[in-house]
Amino acid sequence: MWSTLLAFLGACTLIAASPGPSTVLIIKQSLRGRRSGFLTVLGNETGVFIWGVVAALGLTALLAASEVAYDVMRIAGAVVLVGFGIQALRQARRAKGTPGDTPWETTQKSGWAAYRGGLLMNLANPKAAIFAMSFLPQFVPAGAPHLATMVGLSALWAVYEVGYYSLYVWFVGRMRAALSRAGVRRRLEQVSGGVLLLLGVRLALES
Repeated sequence: MWSTLLAFLGACTLIAASPGPSTVLIIKQSLRGRRSGFLTVLGNETGVFIWGVVAALGLTALLAASEVAYDVMRIAGAVVLVGFGIQALRQARRAKGTPGDTPWETTQKSGWAAYRGGLLMNLANPKAAIFAMSFLPQFVPAGAPHLATMVGLSALWAVYEVGYYSLYVWFVGRMRAALSRAGVRRRLEQVSGGVLLLLGVRLALES
């Protein structure tokens, strides 16, 4: 039991450490402040838990079996990524470094948007759905109730990643004095926007 749990948490660490669209979005939102970054993490992990529950119910098997359904989600995910990328590039153009534009004030205006963005980023990714279906069953002990165990593992996965990604938020917060300068923030927004655009285009072109 404990060895299985340790193996599961080790796998969760490797998954979280792999860079992806969610990681880029979390870092991007953390530039606005720790609250914004943390809410993005919570939104992303809500999506992780939802996909875990869907996988436990066997519904992601329908997505894996249907090429049309997968393609619809793939195109929707690409649109979401491109949308976030364009939004970041627009924010980079507006980053003038005015005195009233503090990271905390920006965060206060975008708290719900940060949570919603993290959730949407995860739910629009068909790979996350397929991965949950293939990943979680490997750690269900023999004889254990399948549905309850997979839901529990999904919750543990989400909570563990909240802690992991919170380290990213904390680190960006520690660097806020340097990162909040207008030129630095503008360049980081440009980089994150470009990365999200490229990821969206790649997802759209995948077969």
